[in-house]
Amino acid sequence: MSATPNVKVDLTQNLKSLHLPTIRQCYEEVARQAEREALSYERYLHELVQRECEERQENRTAKMLRESQLPLEKSLEAFDTRRLPAKAARQMRTLLDGGFLDRAENALVFGNPGSGKTHILQAVGQELIRKGRRIFFTSCEMLVQELLIAKRDLKLSKLIKKYARYEGMIIDDLGYIRQTREEMEVVFTLLAERYERGSVLLTSNLPFSKWEGIFKDPMTRGCNGNCVSGWSNNNQSASTKSGLSRSPKSTIN
Repeated sequence: MSATPNVKVDLTQNLKSLHLPTIRQCYEEVARQAEREALSYERYLHELVQRECEERQENRTAKMLRESQLPLEKSLEAFDTRRLPAKAARQMRTLLDGGFLDRAENALVFGNPGSGKTHILQAVGQELIRKGRRIFFTSCEMLVQELLIAKRDLKLSKLIKKYARYEGMIIDDLGYIRQTREEMEVVFTLLAERYERGSVLLTSNLPFSKWEGIFKDPMTRGCNGNCVSGWSNNNQSASTKSGLSRSPKSTIN
C-alpha cells in the first residue's frame, strides 16, 4: 500500500490543497500499519480521517482556551473539591454539564477573598471549553475599563457584539471595587444585552442582599439563573430581587 514517488508527490500536494495536514503527515505510517495488520481500505481511510478530526479538535480547543483568557493552572484537578459542601458540589456538577448555557442561565458565586470562588469558575470554564463551549474570562475591573473605552470611542455596541460570541462570560470580583454610576451603567448595558441570550458567571465578595452598594439604581440590580454559593468561608447565600431577576432556577444556601 506504499505510494510510488509520483503518486506520493501528487498526494502530498493534493492533501495540502485540501488543508488536511494530519493526514499528509501520517498517511505513509498508517499505510504501513494497514499492510502489517491487513486492514481493509475502509479501515485505513477511517484511521486517517479519525486522526485528522482528533487533531483538529485538539487545535480548536487550544485556540478557544487561549481566547478565553482563562489561567490554565486553575484547573479542576488543581482544586480541592473536598472544600465544597455536598449541595455546592452537586451544583458544580450541574455547571460542568453545561446545560445552563443552552438555557442562557447565570451563576453567582459569593465568598470572602481566598475562598476559592474564582478558581472553581475558572476550572468549570476550562472543562466547558473542552466540551466545545465558548467561554470568556475577565476581571470586573478590566471589563469596566474596556467598556468605558469602547463607549468613549463610540464602539460599545461593537464590543458587546464581540462578547456575544461567547456562550458564557465569567466576570470575576463584581463589587470588589465600588464603581461609579457611569462604570456600573456600562456593565448593566452588557448584562442587559446578554439577558436570555448568553450566560454570565459572576463572583463577588458581597452577598446578593448588599448589591445595592454596587448597582445604585434598583433597576440595575439582579441576575437570572443558577445562583451558586456555599463553599465560601463565610457561608453567604444568594437571594433574588427585581430588575433582571425574574425566576432564578436554583439557589444554594
